[in-house]
Amino acid sequence: MSKLIGPFKEVITLAKTPEKGVLADSSLLIIENGGVLVEDEKILKTGSFESLSKEADQIEEVESAHVLMPGLVDCHTHLVWGGTRARDYTLRMSGESYEKILEQGGGIFDSVEKTRGASSEVLKEGLVKRANRHLNDGVTTIEVKSGYGLDVGNELKVLEVVKNAKADIKADLIPTCLAAHVCPKEFSDKKEFLTYLENELLPQLLVKGLTNRIDIFVEPSAFPVEIAKDYMAAARKLGFDLTIHADQFHTGGSQIAVELGARSADHLEASTDKEVELLAKSDTVAVALPGASIGLGMQFTPARKLLDAGASLAISTDWNPGSGPMGDLLVQAAILGIYEKLSSAEIFSGITFRAAKALGLDDRGRIAVGKKADMIAFPVDDYREILYNQGKIKPDMIWKNGKQI
Repeated sequence: MSKLIGPFKEVITLAKTPEKGVLADSSLLIIENGGVLVEDEKILKTGSFESLSKEADQIEEVESAHVLMPGLVDCHTHLVWGGTRARDYTLRMSGESYEKILEQGGGIFDSVEKTRGASSEVLKEGLVKRANRHLNDGVTTIEVKSGYGLDVGNELKVLEVVKNAKADIKADLIPTCLAAHVCPKEFSDKKEFLTYLENELLPQLLVKGLTNRIDIFVEPSAFPVEIAKDYMAAARKLGFDLTIHADQFHTGGSQIAVELGARSADHLEASTDKEVELLAKSDTVAVALPGASIGLGMQFTPARKLLDAGASLAISTDWNPGSGPMGDLLVQAAILGIYEKLSSAEIFSGITFRAAKALGLDDRGRIAVGKKADMIAFPVDDYREILYNQGKIKPDMIWKNGKQI
């Protein structure tokens, strides 16, 4: 049975918006006074509300003026953690560097200690709370990384928390194993730790069906290029999709991502023209994380350069307890847009279908025939109001798989 949802003052379809490169706002493909015909959780047809009303079996009428767009996709988060890192943030405000705090046992190590010590029930409660806040802000698909366990038992615990939480969360959760976040204190040799993960953890992920995605933090302070590449090549050989924390403080990670055909290279704050060109010529999505730049007080990903060179740019929150505690995708995307001079089309694409591409998902992120009916509506009559208000206007209607939640 088909259901018509509308009418909307504007429907931002992004139906044929290109996956790579520069975008003008004309590529948003806006339908005025439009509606969306939904059947079996998917979009059956789009067009004028009046004409579609003759084809619908039932109508879900929207009474006031709204702008409709695809549900948002956050393709890089760390939503499972124990404790807090408020102390770290205070140290950074006083001038201490992220890497120095890590060397002193703070940073990721602090979250590892607290996550290891937390029960699965406590971790799940925190994940559900954060994911539901994200959904209320319009994020209908959320990638969730492990990475605060750093041993086989605790990494499995975290990923099982993600799996078990899906029943309590209406947004889709996409799990990623980031066991190679930093080398834990139990190992003095980083290569030995990666070998341990390769032999002891990765096979279990496949057997238990916990994730098909592997990530690594490529940095001299985490895992240098020369050993990171071997680990990720081994993961790819096992059949995993790859994504890489790349070029946050030093370059090298994005080159591995391109060479190994990773779905995405994320961060890129340190990327130079060389890395921009590499990514632009590849099918690897460049993921900007403005929340990390704000949290660390450092430069943004060169988003304008990446788009001008022809790259596919996604925008994500990096929501985590340390460098990215804000976790507001729309606010961060709006801030990145004004600093990097991005069009509305480039921003909206970066938080919908281009972000979905970074996750290997082509069934969402557009209001188009055959796509998942994940949609959000804002109480405005002009799409430009959404970013003009710097993300503080939130959607007041959300549909997941065609059902309003």
